[in-house]
Amino acid sequence: MVTLAVFGALGALMLLGLPIAVSMGLTAILTFLALGEPGLLSMVPQRMYAGTTGFPLLAIPFFILAGNLMNTGGMTQRIFRFAQCLVGHIKGGLGHVNVVGSMIFAGMSGSAVADAAGLGMVEIQAMLKAGYDRRFSAAVTAASSTIGPIIPPSIPFVIFGSMTGTSVGRLFLGGFLPGLVMGLALMITVYIVAEQRGYPRERRATLRELLDSSLDGAAALGAPVIIIGGILAGIFTPTEAAVVACIYALILGLVVYREIRVADLPRIFWETLEHTIRVMFIISAASLFGWLLIQQRIPTMIVEGLMTLTGQPWIILLIINGILLILGCFMEGIAVMLLTIPVFMPLVARVGVDPVHFGVLMTLNLMIGLLTPPVGMCLYAVSSISQVPLWPLARELWPYIAALLVSLALITYIPGLVLWIPNLLMGAAR
Repeated sequence: MVTLAVFGALGALMLLGLPIAVSMGLTAILTFLALGEPGLLSMVPQRMYAGTTGFPLLAIPFFILAGNLMNTGGMTQRIFRFAQCLVGHIKGGLGHVNVVGSMIFAGMSGSAVADAAGLGMVEIQAMLKAGYDRRFSAAVTAASSTIGPIIPPSIPFVIFGSMTGTSVGRLFLGGFLPGLVMGLALMITVYIVAEQRGYPRERRATLRELLDSSLDGAAALGAPVIIIGGILAGIFTPTEAAVVACIYALILGLVVYREIRVADLPRIFWETLEHTIRVMFIISAASLFGWLLIQQRIPTMIVEGLMTLTGQPWIILLIINGILLILGCFMEGIAVMLLTIPVFMPLVARVGVDPVHFGVLMTLNLMIGLLTPPVGMCLYAVSSISQVPLWPLARELWPYIAALLVSLALITYIPGLVLWIPNLLMGAAR
C-alpha cells in the first residue's frame, strides 16, 4: 500500500508539471508527514547534501566542462574531417561519417547532449550542403549522439558507479564493445535507408588526405587515449581523468588550435555551471527519494513480488528493459537512473547479473529514451539546431531506434559484450 501511495504521489506531482527533482523531494517529505514521522524531516537537508558529496561525482562538472571546451575549441571540425576520410566513400557517405564522428567524440565528452549540440551542428551543416534531406541528417545526428555516454568516458557511468559502489573504471571499459555494436547497427541502418532513397557516397579519400586529416586531428584524437590510458595505467582515477581532459582541451583550444579566446572562457564556465547545477539538484532530490524507498523497504517488497512471478534472469531483464524504456519516454535519463537504481540493484543482484553489465544495460536504455518524445533531450537539441519540427523528426528516427533496440537485445543477453574487456584488462570481479 505504501509503495502504491509513494509512486502515485510522485506521478501526480509530475502530471501537475513540477520538475522531476521537485516531485521526488516533495514526495519524500509528504510521505514522512503522512506516516507520522515528522522527526525524519530534520534529516532531509543532510540526506540531500550527502547524495552530492561522493568523490566520483566530482567528475561530472569536469566532463561537462571538457565537452564545452572541445565544442568551442575546434576539435569537432577536425574529428568530422577525419571520419569523412575514413568512411565517406560508403553508400550514404556523410551519414556514416556522422556515426563514426560521434563514436570518436564519445571518447572525449561523456555526454549525448554535448555530442548532439556540438558535433551535431557541424554534421548537419555538412550533410545539408552535400544535398542530404534535412530530416535524414537530423535523425542520424540524434541517433548517433546516443553513443556518447556508452563509449567512455561517461557521466551516467560515473553516477551509477557512485550510487552502487561499482568500479567506474570497469564500467568505462565495459562500454567499448556495446558502443561499437551501436555504431555498427546505426551504420547498417544508414546504408539501407541510403539505398532506398538513392543518397550519394563521397569520393574515396586518397592516402595523402587520410594522413593529412589524421595529423591535423591527431591532438584531438589523442584525448581518448590519454583519458582511458591514464585510468588503465593507474596514473589517475576516473575523477582525476576528467580534470586532465579539461586541461588538455583548454591547451588545445587556447594554444594549439587557437580557436578559444580568453574572452570565451566566462561563457563556457557559466554554461558548465548551469548544467552541473541542474544535474546535482536532481541527484540530491533523488538521494532523498531513494532514502525514503529504503527506509520503507519498498525495493525489498518489489524484489520479492517479482521473484514470486519468475526467477528467470532473462525474463527479469526483459521486464526491467521495458520499464526503463517506458520511463525514458517521460523522464530525463539521469532522473530515471537515480529513481530506479535503489529498486533494481537488489533484484539484479538476486538473480546474479553483474553490476557492470547492468550499468551499461541501464545506460543504453536511457540513451534510447533521449530519442523518444515527449521528453527526449537529444530530440529537442537536434530539432532546435536542424530546424526540423519535433514530431516529423521523431517519425524519421524509428529505423534508428529499431537498430538501437536490436543492440540493446544483444547487449542484454550476451553479457560478454560488456564484460570481456574489463575482465581481460582488470581481471574478473570478485
